[in-house]
Amino acid sequence: MTMKYSEFEFRTQPWFDQDNFQGFNEVIPMKTMIICCFDPRASEVPQVVAKHFGDEIYPGENILDERGNKIGHTRTLFAVYCAAGRAASGLQSAATMDYLFSVQNIVVVHHSFCGATAFRPDQLIGKYHDCHHTDISTMFDHDSLAIMNYEESLRHDVKLLRDSPAVPKHIKLYGFFYEINSGELIEVVRDVPSRDGTGRIA
Repeated sequence: MTMKYSEFEFRTQPWFDQDNFQGFNEVIPMKTMIICCFDPRASEVPQVVAKHFGDEIYPGENILDERGNKIGHTRTLFAVYCAAGRAASGLQSAATMDYLFSVQNIVVVHHSFCGATAFRPDQLIGKYHDCHHTDISTMFDHDSLAIMNYEESLRHDVKLLRDSPAVPKHIKLYGFFYEINSGELIEVVRDVPSRDGTGRIA
């Protein structure tokens, strides 16, 4: 069987040792993952979070070799965009990014006037059933389908991350509220592991 585009895979490169892969941090120094909403009114969230932490680079720039190939990047922070910025949608990314990079922080950001505050979970499930005659009620974490209270949703998401086996225990977790009109970023919850590996929530 012909493998289209296989020449663009790392595993097919003669210099790449898939069984001894140590991550891409030498060429892309990613250390912080943000889970945020895809609402375009909140598109500046990654830049705001980078500025808040002070030692992050975003958006950064490509690193090119002598032939102009993109072989790296200076960015240290990357964003996972999903509905309402709920952590449940970012779990696979958390596990994948831990494998590819030395991730140190995961930041959840929920923003003001999010569309997910316009309905209850049961309304979304019911509307979907009415329109598509399909029951999605057991497919997702019910408490992650809407935002009923910002502080509770952020605490729920940080706890969901901390309790998930997809998130290494050494990762520092943060939950922020972002006000889209003023640009204010407010830390609501922090779960930073102590030296013995246990977490604590502020």
